Amino acid sequence: MAAEKGFCLWFTGLSGSGKTTITNVLVKELRRRGSKLEVLDGDIVRQNLSKGLGFSKEDRDTNIRRVAFVADLLSRNEVPVITAAISPYRQLRDEARAKMDGRFIEAYVKASVEECERRDVKGLYAKARSGEIKEFTGVSDPYEPPENAELVIDTEEQSPEESAHQILDYLEQQGLIPAA
Repeated sequence: MAAEKGFCLWFTGLSGSGKTTITNVLVKELRRRGSKLEVLDGDIVRQNLSKGLGFSKEDRDTNIRRVAFVADLLSRNEVPVITAAISPYRQLRDEARAKMDGRFIEAYVKASVEECERRDVKGLYAKARSGEIKEFTGVSDPYEPPENAELVIDTEEQSPEESAHQILDYLEQQGLIPAA
């Protein structure tokens, strides 16, 4: 992959919206093209970089700030980064955008709570509805959709492959990755 540019593709959306699934499709294609891309998946970051943090607003904010810090380090050193974390609060996403000075691409992975609940293989929504999980985004804690995302990926209307294609087209048009 010639002349790769650093950027951060910041996925945001409810649990079960398709962030990780789309990321997996993108990673496969970008690596096929020779990209040195890195992925900061919410679940993996929580196990390694943010171990011990809970799901209070303060802990979620700390987690997202850590993700943004690492994404900024990588992207400013010409490494493309995909973050796949719920990142429910607009203010924190705006902080991440400001930190990355033009390298931040917000991709709203849009799906209704009902659809995310239907897809939920981990049973998290059921646990949240029964009170077993407190402060669960979309049930007992708010999700603030982006107001001006560069990309809106409607996973109720398109497949993960179609969603990945939409994103690849955008990245190519912006000159961030070479055409296939």
